[in-house]
Amino acid sequence: MTEPVLSVQNLRVEFATRRGVLRAIDDISFDIAEGEVLGVVGESGAGKSVTGNAVIGLIDPPGRIAGGEILLAGRRIDNLPAEEMRRIRGKRIGMIFQDPLTSLNPLYKIGEQIVETIRTHSSLSESAARKRAIELLTEVGIPAPEKRIDSYPHEFSGGMRQRVVIALAICADPELIIADEPTTALDVSVQAQIISLIRRLGRDHGTAVMLVTHDMGVIAETCDRVAVMYSGRIAEIGPVQDVIRNPLHPYAKGLMGAIPTLAIEADRLVQIPGSMPRLSAIPPGCAFNPRCASAFDRCRVERPEPIVCGEQRVACHLYDGDSAAKDHAA
Repeated sequence: MTEPVLSVQNLRVEFATRRGVLRAIDDISFDIAEGEVLGVVGESGAGKSVTGNAVIGLIDPPGRIAGGEILLAGRRIDNLPAEEMRRIRGKRIGMIFQDPLTSLNPLYKIGEQIVETIRTHSSLSESAARKRAIELLTEVGIPAPEKRIDSYPHEFSGGMRQRVVIALAICADPELIIADEPTTALDVSVQAQIISLIRRLGRDHGTAVMLVTHDMGVIAETCDRVAVMYSGRIAEIGPVQDVIRNPLHPYAKGLMGAIPTLAIEADRLVQIPGSMPRLSAIPPGCAFNPRCASAFDRCRVERPEPIVCGEQRVACHLYDGDSAAKDHAA
């Protein structure tokens, strides 16, 4: 087994408020291998984006990493000084955010921004960096890159701006890319192109990708594995086809059942009752238990730990071998 590009171990993220300390991420662990795309999915408030921000060192006060470790290629990075983390964030970890306009400076031509980023993290000359910028724009599918390199962000469509952001993210050949809802603001046809582009990053560059999204269609098309998050914990993680075809956790089953399909005719889609609890009101035991049709007494008092089931890991008492749980599952 080769060392994973990213290893997150028992990560906890907390936010101090006037009402007390709120735990947004509660003891999660996962790895991403070289060339692998890991999807992180869940409802709004599940902790997906906070996890991505923790990895790239962008948890601002009153938030803090309260426990666990984040390792990049075997080296711990969650305890580094801010300046050293900033260098890693630009060179070894690339970022693709939901709104490309927040990632691009409207006052500068896109070529100037890419060239500056390349030169910050390499020893290339101005002319060599510009040549490299044109190559990157070509790679991400910008037409006539020799001309468009001198355009401003507002002169591009939303999909083209997102391509520019991807070019910025890969210009220093990072080992890891964090993509936070990179297709949300785009129409369906452009989404498909961006998905294809992200998949190609892993295949051609060997880049590890953490893809944060709430869209299971994007997960199914793009990812090798998927982590389903709920209330700051990983409810289930495993190969994407296994989790989609045979979800184990009741929450994952609800998510998959809510996806319309042409293969099976159904009068109604599955509906998960209720909503995700606020951080200040997470119930004891399994956080999903008030919404779970399979919940029993143990679920209301004891928090489930991840259990290995084949290629999948699931945090649910139904799978821990307890006789009462087995009877309930049957």
